[in-house]
Order: sequence, then C-alpha cells, then structure tokens
Amino acid sequence: MIDRYILLAEDNPNDAELTIAALKESKMVSPIIVVPDGAEALDFLYRRGRHASRTNGPPALILLDLKMPKVDGLEVLTTIKRDSDLHVIPVVMLTSSREEADLTRSYKRGANAYVVKPVNFDDFMRTVRDIGLFWGLVNEPSPLPRDPGRGPA
Repeated sequence: MIDRYILLAEDNPNDAELTIAALKESKMVSPIIVVPDGAEALDFLYRRGRHASRTNGPPALILLDLKMPKVDGLEVLTTIKRDSDLHVIPVVMLTSSREEADLTRSYKRGANAYVVKPVNFDDFMRTVRDIGLFWGLVNEPSPLPRDPGRGPA
C-alpha cells in the first residue's frame, strides 16, 4: 500500500514524462501516479473503473492540468473541492494557460496553487522540482482526507 503519493493528471505524455523527471530530481520519495485525463483522475479518486480495486488512500497532492480531454481540470477541481472527503487534498493547477480567466476560475474553485508551465526546459524542471519539494516533502498533508471509494451521485 502506498501511504503518500502524488496524482498527476496530464494528457500530454511529454509533459508527464518531464514532470516525473523533475519531481524525481527533487529527491521525493513519494511515488507519482499518472492519469491521462480528467475522467480517469475522477475514476482514480473515486475507485471506479480500472481503479476500483486500488488499495491506497487519497493522494497527498494532485497536480492537475487545466485543459484535458473528456473532463477538463476545472471540472475535476470543482468535484474535488465540493467533496467533503477530498476537499482538503491540495490541488496545484499545472498548466500552460496564462489566461487571467483560467487563473481566476481556478482559485475561485479552490485551487491551492496555479503554476504556468515554463516553456524553457531548465525553467520547467526547476519549477516542477520546487513544487515537489514544497508539496511533497515540506508540506504536511491534512490528516482529514478519507477515501470515499465512490463518486458523487
């Protein structure tokens, strides 16, 4: 069973690979679980579909891309923050969008941080490494999240 891990919801395989590499550079001991879209992120959190038999509890951190297929990051964020069992899990929006409307909507829906993915490789690696250091190692996760095991009605 995994005690403390990060859930990364990212539809771009290259960005997911770079994010994992940068998080590993931060010397995080936490595993990183990757899902390719918002629908699967929700399935994972609520133990549905192929994630129905997972045994680990909720993640210590969710890194959430904003613009994903099936269910976008804002919808996932809204679902998490409205859920009495999951709302305390920190959610960092990790996105390429610099649009003020996306930033505003993310914070209004409960994002704990909004980070624009740097275009430059070194800047990207440093930014994600710093996210991993803070949220994965420095920050103490809330003892309150429970794993609901099923989604909202």
